[in-house]
Amino acid sequence: MKIAIVCYPTFGGSGVVATELGIALANRGHEVHFVTYKQPVRLELLSNRIHFHEVHVPEYPLFQYQPYELALSSKLVDTVKLYGIELLHVHYAIPHAYAGYMAKQMLKEEGIYIPMITTLHGTDITLVGKHPFYKPAVTFSINKSDVVTSVSENLKQSTQDIFDIKKEIEVIPNFIDKRKYSSSFTDCQRSLMANDDERIVTHISNFRKVKRIPDVIRIFEKIQKSIPAKLIMVGEGPEKEGAELLCEQLGISDKVIFLGNSNEIDRILCFSDLFLLPSESESFGLAALEAMINKVAIISSNTGGIPEVNKQGITGYLSDVGNVDEMAQNALSILKDDTVLERFKERAVETALNFDILNILPLYEEVYERAYRSRFKNSY
Repeated sequence: MKIAIVCYPTFGGSGVVATELGIALANRGHEVHFVTYKQPVRLELLSNRIHFHEVHVPEYPLFQYQPYELALSSKLVDTVKLYGIELLHVHYAIPHAYAGYMAKQMLKEEGIYIPMITTLHGTDITLVGKHPFYKPAVTFSINKSDVVTSVSENLKQSTQDIFDIKKEIEVIPNFIDKRKYSSSFTDCQRSLMANDDERIVTHISNFRKVKRIPDVIRIFEKIQKSIPAKLIMVGEGPEKEGAELLCEQLGISDKVIFLGNSNEIDRILCFSDLFLLPSESESFGLAALEAMINKVAIISSNTGGIPEVNKQGITGYLSDVGNVDEMAQNALSILKDDTVLERFKERAVETALNFDILNILPLYEEVYERAYRSRFKNSY
């Protein structure tokens, strides 16, 4: 099948999932076309089955804000016609589902009928999407999609609670590819980050307010009071500068390493012992899943879809949002004992394998086939 995938090409979870899905689909023999404003960060190799089409938005003095949705819709129309695309898969409701619908309507005028799958990822629903300015358009776009999927049961329920949705929402969870996490690195040099007697704690995110970056710092500050430890902070975003300042105020700057964005997450996680995810909201918790497949225990909040990934007392511990003291206590209960830590690490891997892409990919392929077969009946 020839599939066009629309996503944000950044380090955020939705872009990572969309890119990894496209690569996996290409490996299964599908022809995949990414359509977005720059090449996705995880898309390192183009081939005869993987293509990238850049959306250009011409600047014009009349517009204070350049109309990306219009440019995306037009690019989708051109791509469908030029390459014989058979299905659109848009990730993130805003603005991709809306642009996809407009492309479908333009193509319909030329007698081309193409189904559209919309995958909801989180803040497109729970934060941005429910804003009164966007809510009508998001509701319309979801209801006009041929198939709607969400990455967790929690997100499905939130979408139904917030919007007047007429479509069935199918849950297809996020995934990892176990083949990429073989732990076979010969250069997993733990000594580059910490001394032999130090535990390594890691946080990876886009450093937005919803990630509660100050909580990460405060949890670690309590951990390092009891045991030797280092904290590795991976990512960039508006909360980073404040996090660096907080480390200075707490006197722990020498124990915290800020690495910025990285395409080598697995190499960072390979020497990590514990992953912190105290978010205000997470639709799924993909960062936690990537940590788990790398044999890392999890300390997280119990919000959103995280409990569907991090299992209480098995892969780590869950606490109420903002309960820094409990999170630190739970972290220490794992980190202080080598045997306990190893047990949590092993169970983290076992749980993560349930989300291997070989288990999830057939769910998407079944949805694609169903949408393609029913395109004349349901779409228009």
